[in-house]
Amino acid sequence: MVTLVLTVVGDDRAGLVSAVADIVDAHGGNWENSELAELAGAFAGIVEVSVSADRADALRQALESLAGTLAVTVHTGSAAASASVPRSVTLDVVGNDRPGIVREVSAALSARGASIERMSTQTTDAAMAGGRLFEAAITVTLAEGIEVDDLVTELERLAAEIQVDVSLSD
Repeated sequence: MVTLVLTVVGDDRAGLVSAVADIVDAHGGNWENSELAELAGAFAGIVEVSVSADRADALRQALESLAGTLAVTVHTGSAAASASVPRSVTLDVVGNDRPGIVREVSAALSARGASIERMSTQTTDAAMAGGRLFEAAITVTLAEGIEVDDLVTELERLAAEIQVDVSLSD
């Protein structure tokens, strides 16, 4: 079996997920993990699929039939498995929305050897204060030898600087 990672983007409409799932199934593939969303009228997602090596090329070609409806890019996933289980932590970021929050938080994480495993962000109307509120849930994997305390110290410094609240949990 090989792992394929599909990125899909197109104008949102009913049936897009079904169209991709039908092609994956027709080629003996297994839909394993995905993150899919409608954002500003566009449908976007990333899907992890496993398929037998001898059917992977046919699946890639079949996905091309979605052109015009969905732009699909296929990447071959990495088969390398880590010998040790990496440590993950989750953090929540909340503050008044402004440009640069994701850039600054992601740079701080990267500088401390933390790799973003999953990130979800949204902006909402701030009910009491007016304006927009930025919220992010971020799961990071820590490189071997990186201490959570070092990451917490950096995030506390950054939170004060950019005026957001950051909470961390293991």
